Amino acid sequence: MTPGVPVPLPADQVAEVVAAAGACLDNVAVHVGDDAPAWVLLEDLDDRVVVTVRDEGPGIPPGRLEEAAEAGRLGVTGSIRGRLADLGGTAELATGSFGTEWELTVPRVPEEAAP
Repeated sequence: MTPGVPVPLPADQVAEVVAAAGACLDNVAVHVGDDAPAWVLLEDLDDRVVVTVRDEGPGIPPGRLEEAAEAGRLGVTGSIRGRLADLGGTAELATGSFGTEWELTVPRVPEEAAP
């Protein structure tokens, strides 16, 4: 293993990824408990940056996110998935008896193509 190194991204992307990861952690606190363990991993994969947020809670019951969206509660849709979509990225969810894991991926824009 090597020590951590800076992972450069434009400030607007950093703000959105940090906010989305924060929303994931807020959900851990609300739905699993304030003292629930959670892990955050940041990976620099050259063409993209991936932030993984994982907990060992009970997982999200099937259909729960769809029910919340239908009821007008768009927390996951807006504060996690929407933020990443706005950056051209993705927010992938894996959940079950093992817990919940969000993989937040932001593509890197080549410097010559950046606005």
